[in-house]
Amino acid sequence: MDRAIAAFDAARTEAEQHNAPGERAIAQTLLSLACAFTDPARADDELALAHQLLGQLDQRATTLLAQVAALVRDAGTDDVTDRATVLRTEITVAGLAWLTPLLETALAFHHAVRGAQDDLTATFDRLREATANGDFTYYIHIATAMGDLSQPSESAIQWLDDEPTVRARWRSLVTARQHHLGY
Repeated sequence: MDRAIAAFDAARTEAEQHNAPGERAIAQTLLSLACAFTDPARADDELALAHQLLGQLDQRATTLLAQVAALVRDAGTDDVTDRATVLRTEITVAGLAWLTPLLETALAFHHAVRGAQDDLTATFDRLREATANGDFTYYIHIATAMGDLSQPSESAIQWLDDEPTVRARWRSLVTARQHHLGY
């Protein structure tokens, strides 16, 4: 996540230098998402800037992405599931199905933080359905790692690092959030 945060920060700076407000808003929103996994307090500030930048543009997909980032930031708290249900409908109505796997992964993070295994299973089912066409199947691996569950056996996913290292990184985000929330 540290590398992702640095890359999105650099992308935002480059977009500022090139006077590209749309690119700047997208990079800022992605920066917010990365921070949301690791540092909810920083994510607040980054999301505030993302919303400020998006307020001047017509970028529906990026605005919905910022809402997903807010769910990740709030993972483990009480109202995430209800907000996700509303957001799932908004994503469907907007015809932005590519956001659904990320939304379900955010929910998997939330349920893993809370230790809600039944909700986690239901989320995996929706995630499998959302990735049945083969796109974004890596989200299933991320979600199972966060939930400390076994990986699907039919996978063709290849990570830059070995799978145990990748799984440990995703799982550590869950345990860090649990610690942060006092679980």
